[in-house]
Amino acid sequence: MDDKVLLVEDDHTVRALVRLLLEDEGLTVVEASTGLQAVERFATEHVDLVLLDVRLPGLSGFDVCRQLRRTSAVPIIMVTAQQDSHDVVAGLELGADDYVTKPFNDRELMARVRAQLRRRQGAVGTTNEVVSSGDLTIKIDEGHVLKAGSRVPLTRIEFRLLCHFATNPNRVWSRSQLLEHVWGYPYDGDGRVVDTHIARLRAKIEDDPTNPLYIETVRGIGYRMPTSGS
Repeated sequence: MDDKVLLVEDDHTVRALVRLLLEDEGLTVVEASTGLQAVERFATEHVDLVLLDVRLPGLSGFDVCRQLRRTSAVPIIMVTAQQDSHDVVAGLELGADDYVTKPFNDRELMARVRAQLRRRQGAVGTTNEVVSSGDLTIKIDEGHVLKAGSRVPLTRIEFRLLCHFATNPNRVWSRSQLLEHVWGYPYDGDGRVVDTHIARLRAKIEDDPTNPLYIETVRGIGYRMPTSGS
């Protein structure tokens, strides 16, 4: 692999250990120890993924994520030291693709890194298919979505999630299945990453996110997109 990762971590020991893990996978690592340094490095380095600690001196990981998402769809994995729902959901709502909590398992971390890099490489350009549902038009090969003729700004994961539903209409998908097919790793018992991205996607494509037409909740099972989108 020749992908480059921006590793943002203020703890020198943790940063050194994670760097070794990434380099053992054949990845090139660019380091930053503060939020401001992370933004500066991102502006000057072409990176394929950002591994971003939440608790940073000065500019927080949340602030960094917000700034990066203004201009880039690069995969972002947030790292938090707490099993805190607020940290997890806040990061995902700002546009992070995934998260891990400290202390993390080395294999789990690398599985998530590899999954994001694989998904990034295969995100678009593999099909000429155009899928329509209601007033949505999903141009899979071009990587964008139109609603009533106007382009809808989606993150990379939101787009992949919508494409997955649209190309499998009426099928009900559990959280574990969505993690496997869209994120690329097995279910670990925490479906917040799925629920949060579904909520963000609905806010962008639904006229009334509380009464969704395109992505329905099937209580006790998961989610589906009905054929007609209505």
